[in-house]
Amino acid sequence: MLHEIAAILGRCQESLARRRAAERHAADELGALLAGATAGATAGAGAGAGVGAAAVEDALRICGPAAEGPYGVVVAGTGAGREGFAEGALTEAVAHGTTGPVALGRLPDGTAFTVVPAGAVAAIREIWPLVAACDPSVPLHGGIGSPAAGPRALAGALAEARYALDSARTTHPGGPALTDIASLTGLDTLLTGIPADVRTAYSRTVLGPLLDTRNASFAALLQTLETFLACDGSWSRTAEALHLHVNSVHYRIGRIEHFTGRDLSRLHDRLDLRAALLCRTDRPGPPTGGRPARSSRARAR
Repeated sequence: MLHEIAAILGRCQESLARRRAAERHAADELGALLAGATAGATAGAGAGAGVGAAAVEDALRICGPAAEGPYGVVVAGTGAGREGFAEGALTEAVAHGTTGPVALGRLPDGTAFTVVPAGAVAAIREIWPLVAACDPSVPLHGGIGSPAAGPRALAGALAEARYALDSARTTHPGGPALTDIASLTGLDTLLTGIPADVRTAYSRTVLGPLLDTRNASFAALLQTLETFLACDGSWSRTAEALHLHVNSVHYRIGRIEHFTGRDLSRLHDRLDLRAALLCRTDRPGPPTGGRPARSSRARAR
């Protein structure tokens, strides 16, 4: 009797393993389709994008999630950490967030991803710190995209989730973090999703010689630029913060405009320089001499 029971349990186990393998394969195919649709949209694909959307709908139906949205998309990764840890952690988080069928697999680049009902995302966010604490030596990073109204919006939600994942890696390189794309509401947070080498190249191109802080003159100009922008372009408040005469501030700003080729009376140029300052990977904290930001008329003050 025990042998017969063991045989029955063995067949059940084999059936369960085959079903899980099929679900995993279907989810991986869905991930490949979503990643391909995202790449196609970025490249400006035309008719092919429509075919991809239909294929995504079919793949999603095979995976099991409800045919109607909205959906939530969450991605996870550990960088060069333990193999399979991100996928296991995401599986554990999803198990606490939903009881219905979900799609959970890997993208072509190895990033773990899941498509769940939009309402389950809050539970995943809540359980994330506990899952990450299972192995503190492995930094678990995750990203959440905007809710997708239907299957055709999943590719865009995945692209957002991956951007949020890059932001989490940048802001918390040594520890766990789960970043929601909805939290990237400012220029400083938005730029965290851009790769470090791209940010460094942009900062170097825009700021030019001002980044040579070994030169005392350039270091002073860089400090003046940071303070001037933090003071909303107010000459008087910048002079007060730096303990300078207003004429000295005018002179320094003129030198900054000369070296960068930008006109600080123009909003677009100010935004370029502000973004370049934020893109510095070695940038210090914000200037402490300025007062809280207020609206001002830059040239008039």
